[in-house]
Amino acid sequence: MLRYHRLALHPVVFKAMTGLTVAQFDALYADFAPRFAAAERERLGRRPARRRAIGGGHPFGLARRDQLLLTVAWLRRYPINAVLGFLFGVEETTALRTVRRVLPVLEAAGLDSMRQPDPGKWKRPGLDALLADTPELALIVDTFEQRVQRPRDRAEADGHYSGKKKQHTLKVQVAVRESGRVADVAESVRGPTADITLLNESGLAGRLPEGVGLLGDLAYVGVAELHPAGLGATPRRKPRGKPRPDADVAYNTAFARRRVVVEHTIGRMRCYRALADADRHHRRQHTARTRAVAGLVNRCLAA
Repeated sequence: MLRYHRLALHPVVFKAMTGLTVAQFDALYADFAPRFAAAERERLGRRPARRRAIGGGHPFGLARRDQLLLTVAWLRRYPINAVLGFLFGVEETTALRTVRRVLPVLEAAGLDSMRQPDPGKWKRPGLDALLADTPELALIVDTFEQRVQRPRDRAEADGHYSGKKKQHTLKVQVAVRESGRVADVAESVRGPTADITLLNESGLAGRLPEGVGLLGDLAYVGVAELHPAGLGATPRRKPRGKPRPDADVAYNTAFARRRVVVEHTIGRMRCYRALADADRHHRRQHTARTRAVAGLVNRCLAA
């Protein structure tokens, strides 16, 4: 069985199962425990006519630390509930209830880990001369898609079919700081949604601190028009019917070097199989799952 007191004795296996070192997991649990206790008090206090005091009845099958371990392992490896319950020595339904209770708390912790840059305290040093016309301080934005089960309703299924991926997907927008830390994760939307449309609907440009811009790839042409101060930039497009100028090639190379951190961060997030394998939960709690993983990635990057 996978329990903390056993798994912590094998650091390599622990990291393979969770994506975190034992020390990082302990720090996560120290932050998680009071949040989870408060969430449980709120959940148990919703019943207006309780016949037992809170805490009565049969104890839960897993300690809080093991409940957190189970949920993080589920995000990392994404097994079915029967396998997850077997690994932790509990019933399948217990594993399901555990994930449902713990995931919203991890989502809240993930949101708290997202901080946008403060123009008054931090500036990007040594900006490449080629990128002098781009914002000195910026968030880098991109999206990724995850395959989902085909909806039964034909109209709904057509709305989730991504021509780019040739499958039914959900799309997630991720904005990162130039250090690679996640600063914002938007609500998941249908796969065919255009990246620039998702950026507009998320309202990210209007929530940025003054002086902070946005950088995107060619899917974000027009991003400067969405930004209140016009602080947005994308690579230079090739002139129609003409060769690309050497100056544009050099500019795009420098721009790609600045923007690549978002690709690396998305890659780290998708090491968690709950965001890489085909979604098995009919698109439920997908945003919560993504934000929880973003919080775990931020913890790893801060270590």
